Amino acid sequence: MKRRRLLAAAGAAATTTMGLLGCASQTLETYALEKPVLDLQQYFNGTLDAYGIFTDRSGVVVKRFTVLMKCHWTGDEGVLDEDFSYSDGTVQKRVWRLKKLGNGRFTGRADDVVGEATGESRGNAFHWTYTLSLPVDARVFEVQFDDWMYLMTDQVMLNKATMRKFGVRLGEVTLSFTKR
Repeated sequence: MKRRRLLAAAGAAATTTMGLLGCASQTLETYALEKPVLDLQQYFNGTLDAYGIFTDRSGVVVKRFTVLMKCHWTGDEGVLDEDFSYSDGTVQKRVWRLKKLGNGRFTGRADDVVGEATGESRGNAFHWTYTLSLPVDARVFEVQFDDWMYLMTDQVMLNKATMRKFGVRLGEVTLSFTKR
C-alpha cells in the first residue's frame, strides 16, 4: 500500500515536472540560426508603418491601432519616433532612444518607460523587456512588457508582447511592422 502511494506521488511529481517544462519560456538561442538575420539598426532606419491590436486575457480585441515610425541612427545611438493612432480616436507619441551595447544587446529609454528597457537579438529574433507607465482613465499603472520581435523578410517584422502587472497576465499586443 505504501509502495503504491509512493509510486503515485512519484508519478504526480513527474507529471508536474513535465507540465512545468512544457511551460518553460522561450530563449533567444532557439532563433540563433534563423534567417533572415535581424540587424536592428538596419531594420529600424527610415520610415515604417505598424498595425496592431491589444487583446485582453480572454483574447478579445480591446483596441486596434496604427503607428507611423520615423527612425534613424547616429553610430550606436538610435531614435524611434512613434506616432500612434487608436481605434477610439486617441493619439499618442513615444520617442525611443536606443543604444547598441554590442553582442546583440541594446538598451532604451522613452518618457513613459520606467527606468531602462533591455533587449537582445539573435538570428531573426529580438527580445525586449521594459516597464511602461500606462494611463487608464484618470490613473497611471506601471505594467511590464515581455516583447518578442521576429524578422520575416527584409521589409516585414512581427511583434508579440505580453503585458503583466504583479506577475498577472493582462493581455497581449500583436503588431506587424512594414518598412517603406
